[in-house]
Amino acid sequence: MSNEEKLSAIRERIDSVDAQIQELINERARCAQEVAEVKQAEGEKAIFYRPEREAAILRKVQERNAGPLSNEEMARLFREIISTCLALEEVLKIAFLGPEGTFTQAAALKHFGHAVDTVSLADIDAVFREVESGAAHYGVVPVENSTEGVVSHTLDRFMQTSLKICGEVELRIHHHLMSKENDLQAITKIYSHQQSLGQCREWLSAHLADVETVAVSSNAEAASLAKTEPGSAAIASDSAAEIYGLGLLASNIEDEPDNTTRFLIIGRQQVGPSGHDKTSLLLSTDNRSGSLYQLLAPLVEGNISMTRIESRPSRRGMWDYVFFIDVEGHISNPALEKALSSLQTGSSLFKILGSYPRAVL
Repeated sequence: MSNEEKLSAIRERIDSVDAQIQELINERARCAQEVAEVKQAEGEKAIFYRPEREAAILRKVQERNAGPLSNEEMARLFREIISTCLALEEVLKIAFLGPEGTFTQAAALKHFGHAVDTVSLADIDAVFREVESGAAHYGVVPVENSTEGVVSHTLDRFMQTSLKICGEVELRIHHHLMSKENDLQAITKIYSHQQSLGQCREWLSAHLADVETVAVSSNAEAASLAKTEPGSAAIASDSAAEIYGLGLLASNIEDEPDNTTRFLIIGRQQVGPSGHDKTSLLLSTDNRSGSLYQLLAPLVEGNISMTRIESRPSRRGMWDYVFFIDVEGHISNPALEKALSSLQTGSSLFKILGSYPRAVL
């Protein structure tokens, strides 16, 4: 058999597989429509998006994946199928920290897929308000970066809101230097978000030490400024370069190769257990010796793993702090439920911010 005949046979197999995939996707879509009919028949306000169900599906996809596609790529493909099928039930409106082209928008699309309506908002407060008012189903906000630490404004907002954390997204962050200019030597000013400037500090010091850096509200705003201002550049994502018509002068300029930002999904619903969950808490205790140790003792006694703790000023008095804590497990787990009951007893402030699925690749 000649090479051309071999290729022809392989292409016929591909066409056959494509037809099967297409039919199965449509069958899945028909199932989604049936789910919608059942939920609507219940008579109450139906909740179509179930974060725990989606997370469980994507984990099963990865568990049974045999390659050659990576787990991450396979999950990405299925996430888009899920997103498209869910849109037949209800098109979700997702608020994110904008403008267009930010990493927060990329995180929103990674988590929800592209079959949603995304709404760009100017600041974190506006994202919370959009969801609180019911104008958006969910919001996406950054909460911490592996290099630069927490986004304090997001944490502070949880002290005031009734919204719940419904999920999380971890996004690998690649920063690119972009401009209308064609040469690094022509750059006299660099715009970017303060966090991004910090994440590229060493690269900038090595290559553009004498160039002025200006912190702006978002990397997308930085790209917009670089588009119109001669001699300027921006540090932003490749999608921002595409949206604002900028050329890349340098790629992947972040100092840490594993630079990752974690984003939170905020909404109004309680999320059921997925089997791989986190619970986020807001706590405060009296300012006395050993009080934090005593407060957290129930977690040790219940063998509950604490994955993160951050302190923030409570704004209730001088040197008074609240603690944001993440622990493994869902609040429906008996051991965690018992530990949280003890925590509440020993706290001057106790608030469960949400139980939600851990981030899927």
